[in-house]
Amino acid sequence: MSVRIEAFRMPRYREIPNVGLYLDQTVKYINGFLEPLGCMEITSSMVSNYVKKGYIENPVRKQYSADQIAYLFVIAIIKSVVSMENIVRLFGRQRVTYTSEVAYDYFCTELENMLSYTFGLKNAADEVGVTTSMEKDMLRSVIIAVAHIIYLTSRFDAMIPQEETAVLPAEEALPAPEAEVQ
Repeated sequence: MSVRIEAFRMPRYREIPNVGLYLDQTVKYINGFLEPLGCMEITSSMVSNYVKKGYIENPVRKQYSADQIAYLFVIAIIKSVVSMENIVRLFGRQRVTYTSEVAYDYFCTELENMLSYTFGLKNAADEVGVTTSMEKDMLRSVIIAVAHIIYLTSRFDAMIPQEETAVLPAEEALPAPEAEVQ
């Protein structure tokens, strides 16, 4: 997994297609980038629900723009550690403080930074960005939590082949739990 993390790179805002992608194309595009993380994906029904609930804007002529795709990337990545209600709150604060492009590119850089650090690919996390704000600190905390979840998931997944072949000798077998005494 460390090799996949070392090569992992999120598309920056200007690299996201702005020609408009249909729903299935959008889902495939996002999941293609998230696949190396191993534990995140987005589905067509999830995207439709996010639109229906107003988390992202309605597509224009059934096509999703770079802005919507950027928001979907962020939602797909952080929804495992932050409720949708709080994601909406973060987006609201971000819109007041930063443009979508600046906020999304910061998110990408910080995610790559924290993944590299968490997976031991560098000795220290870089300081990303030049400003300080509560929103930036909150987002960095969310990204740290996501990086740790990705790390833990990859480590647990790596244990599966070992668990399948590991058999404890009878004398080392774990005892059966005792019945609860009432």
